[in-house]
Amino acid sequence: MMNIAVFVSGGGTNLQALLDAEARGEIKNGKITLVLASNENAYALERAKKAGVETAVVNKKNYPTKADYDNAVLDVLEGKSIDLIVLAGFLTILGEDLIKQYRNRIINIHPSLIPLFCGDGFYGKRVHTAVLESGVKVTGATAHFVNEITDGGAIILQKAVPVEQGDNEDILQYRVMRQAEWEILPKAVSLFCEGRIKINGNKTEIL
Repeated sequence: MMNIAVFVSGGGTNLQALLDAEARGEIKNGKITLVLASNENAYALERAKKAGVETAVVNKKNYPTKADYDNAVLDVLEGKSIDLIVLAGFLTILGEDLIKQYRNRIINIHPSLIPLFCGDGFYGKRVHTAVLESGVKVTGATAHFVNEITDGGAIILQKAVPVEQGDNEDILQYRVMRQAEWEILPKAVSLFCEGRIKINGNKTEIL
């Protein structure tokens, strides 16, 4: 059974999707054993406590550099036998030390079809604003591995979602979460825990 740490910053809707999937037996060979938040006010912490999952807070404001923050996070993870880190609405960019130590063991969910609307500065509602301003008719979500390039790691799963007339950022954000993020993130986590993801360079193969 693989131990999963979920990193959060806000409301924790993706965390809830993972907890619900685990409760339904859909995350095979994996168990969420830690939820780490980048601030103590993240409502995701309440969701974790309700589910009986251990929580920790490592507030970015307390650390002057990315390396200092990474080391503080690594200190929390030490001794917990974490096999996989899942970034579920985690708004802090991880540094090289942490990525190196957990190479190909960090999964992120991004609210667009990478390589569109991604990279530095594209997070949260900013992604959906850019999508709406572009006039594209289809958007979606991507579950991918994390490397040193923002949103640049190997793609695991993607799902397309229509952009509809009259959409604003809130409506589109909720549709992408409901129809794509909450579906493909638990699936990607399960595939990892089952050992069914093979990485070739910057591409994945699902076994």
